Amino acid sequence: RTSPLVLAMFLPAGLVARFAIPIASQPDIQVPFFVVTLIHEGISPEDAERLLVMPTEIELRAVEGVKELTSYASEGAGTVMVEFEAEYDLDQALMDVREAVDRARPEMPSTAEEPIVQETSFVEYPILQVNLVGDTVPERLLYNLAIDLRDAIETVPSVLNAQIQGHREELLEAVIDPNELETYQISNEELISTIIRNNRLIPAGSIDTGEGRFAVKVPSVIEEARDIFDLPIRANEDTVVTLDDVATVRRTFKDRTSYARVNGNNTISLSIIKRANANIIGTIDAVQAIVEARREFLPRQVELFYSQNQAPEALRQVTELQGNILTALALVMVLVVAAMGLRSGIIVGLAIPVSFLFSLIFIYLLGFTFNFMVMFGMLLGLGMLIDGAIVVTEYADRKMTEGFDARSAYALAAKRMFWPVTASTATTLAAFLPMMFWPGNDGQFMRYLPITVFAVLSGSLLYALVFGPVLGSIFGKAGARDAHAIETLKQLEEGDPTKLDSITGWYARLLSLAARYAVVTVSLTLILVFTVFWAYGQYGSGVVYFSDTEPEFANLSVKARGNLSADEINRLVLEVEEQVLEVSGIKGSNVHTKLPGGMSGGGGMHGGPSRGGGGFDVVGQIYLEFHPENERDRSATDILEELRARTSNFAGIVVEFQEIDYGPPEG
Repeated sequence: RTSPLVLAMFLPAGLVARFAIPIASQPDIQVPFFVVTLIHEGISPEDAERLLVMPTEIELRAVEGVKELTSYASEGAGTVMVEFEAEYDLDQALMDVREAVDRARPEMPSTAEEPIVQETSFVEYPILQVNLVGDTVPERLLYNLAIDLRDAIETVPSVLNAQIQGHREELLEAVIDPNELETYQISNEELISTIIRNNRLIPAGSIDTGEGRFAVKVPSVIEEARDIFDLPIRANEDTVVTLDDVATVRRTFKDRTSYARVNGNNTISLSIIKRANANIIGTIDAVQAIVEARREFLPRQVELFYSQNQAPEALRQVTELQGNILTALALVMVLVVAAMGLRSGIIVGLAIPVSFLFSLIFIYLLGFTFNFMVMFGMLLGLGMLIDGAIVVTEYADRKMTEGFDARSAYALAAKRMFWPVTASTATTLAAFLPMMFWPGNDGQFMRYLPITVFAVLSGSLLYALVFGPVLGSIFGKAGARDAHAIETLKQLEEGDPTKLDSITGWYARLLSLAARYAVVTVSLTLILVFTVFWAYGQYGSGVVYFSDTEPEFANLSVKARGNLSADEINRLVLEVEEQVLEVSGIKGSNVHTKLPGGMSGGGGMHGGPSRGGGGFDVVGQIYLEFHPENERDRSATDILEELRARTSNFAGIVVEFQEIDYGPPEG
C-alpha cells in the first residue's frame, strides 16, 4: 500500500512542478559582474580617469575574488566594470563592491554625483520591445504616453524594469533677460545662489513640549514649476523681485545626444526585462495584455507595435523539444511492447513518465528554468532510464513462466537484480559526475545537463527497484510461451547456449571464440582503438565547442573616429540603416546612436562603453531580427554577406557584424 501511495504523490507533484517551472530558451547564468558608474557633469576624459576611475580602481583591486577590472573614462563620466570568479557568492560580491566604492568616495571631487553600482546578468536582455511612433504628435505627448506605459508594465511581478529609449531628459529651462537683471541691479551669482539656497530641506531639530516630542523642519524643496516662478530674488520695503520677473522659465528637453529608430521610424520604445527565473512566455503575455488594454485610448496619430518578441522563439524551442521527447517515447514503447508483450511493456514504459515527473520535482526545487539544456538532458536520459526496468521485468517474467506467482516473481527479481541495476545506473551517472563540477561561466551554463540526467536516472532507479516491481506484482502476468521457448530459457540458464540456433546462439559462439583467443582479441581491440584515433586525427574536421546554429538575431556596430556631434553620428548611421532596410530576409531593425565614449543602450544591446580597434569608437548599433528560418529563402550568413558588401565602401565609418549565437557567454 505504501509504494503505490508514494507513487500517487509523485505524479501530481511532478505535474504541478512542470507548470510552475518558468520557461526560458536559455539557462539562467548568475555570474558576479557589476558596473560602477561615476558621474561628474562636464568633466573631461583625462580628469575623469584621474579623479573618478583611479581612486575606485585602487579600492576594487583590494577586493577578494575579483577576476578582472575594465575601466572607461569619457566626457562627464567614468565607468568601472568588475568581474568576479564565477563561483563567487553573488550577494557577498555585491556587498564588497559597494564597500570599496564607499571607501573611494572621499577621494573623488565633492561635486561628483553619488556612484551607481549596478548588478548585471547574462539574461538581462529585453524579452520584448514596445514601440511608440508618432511623427506628427508633440514629443511631450509621446514621452508622457511612454511614462504611463512604463509605470503600468512595471506592476507585473515578473518584470524587472521597462527601460525607456529614444527619449530626451526633461528639464526646466530659465532664459535670463540681461536687461531686467541690469534694471534690478542683480548679478548672475546672486540669481544662482538664490535658487540653490531655496532648494533644500533644513532640519531644525525637535521640540519637547513636556507632553510630546515632534521633529521640526523648514521645507524649501522645489517640487513643481510654480515654486521656481515665485522664488524671491531680492526684497525691500516696497517690492519683491521674483525669478519670474527677470527670466522666462519653461519646460523643455535636454539637447539630444542619441537617436532611436525601429524599422526606419523615429520612436520612443520600452525594452522589457524580466526578473531572473521568471516565465518568459507568461511575462510577455501579461505585458501585452496591459499594452492592449491601453491601445484604444491612444491618439490616432500614434502607432504602437512590438519588436524583439522572444516568446515565439522560446515557445517554438520548447514545443519542438517536447515533440522530440514524445516521438522518442512512442518509439521506445513500440520497441518494448514488441519485445516483451503488452502487459510487461506497459509496466516498463511507465518508467518514462514516472522518471520525468520525479526529475521535474527536483528541477523545480533547485530553481531551474525549463530551458533547452534541461529538455536535452531529459531526451538524453530517455533511452537509458528503462534499462533497469527491462532487466527486472524480464527476470520476473521468466520466473513466472517457471511457476512463480507475480508477487513472488517480482520480489525475487527486485532482490536478485538490485546490484546489477544499481551498478549499471551508477556507472552511467559517474560519466556525468565531473560535469557537475565544471568551473567558470561554461560550467554555470552546462550544469543543467548533468543535474537533469542525475534526477531522471535516479527516478528510473527508484522505479525499477521499488515502484515497478509493486505494479508488476499487481498487474503482472506471465507471457504465453510454448515448450520451445521454455526449453530455450532452460538451456540459457543451465545448459550450453552455444548449441542454440538463434541469434543468441551465434552471439554465444562468438564470445566463446573471443575468449579462447584472448590475446588476439585484445590485440585487435587495441589496433581498432589506435586506428580510430589515427583516422580522426587525419580526417576529422576539428573541434567545435558549441555547434553553430542558424541565428535569429544579429548586431551591427557602426564605428567612427573624431569628436562628432549627435546629428553627424545620426546621419552616418542612417546611411547604414538605409542599406539594411533594402535587404530581404530581415524582419525588423532597431537602431540606437550614441556619442563616442557614452553608454550603449538601445536596440536590445546592453553593456558598457565600447571602443573599436585603431582608435574607432562605437557610435551606433543596429540590432537585426531575421524572419524565422522556414520563412526565408536564404541563410543569415548570406544576408550578412550582402550587408557587408553594401556597407564596405562608406567613408569615415567601419561596420562590424556579429551573429547573436546561442550557448555559453564565452568560449
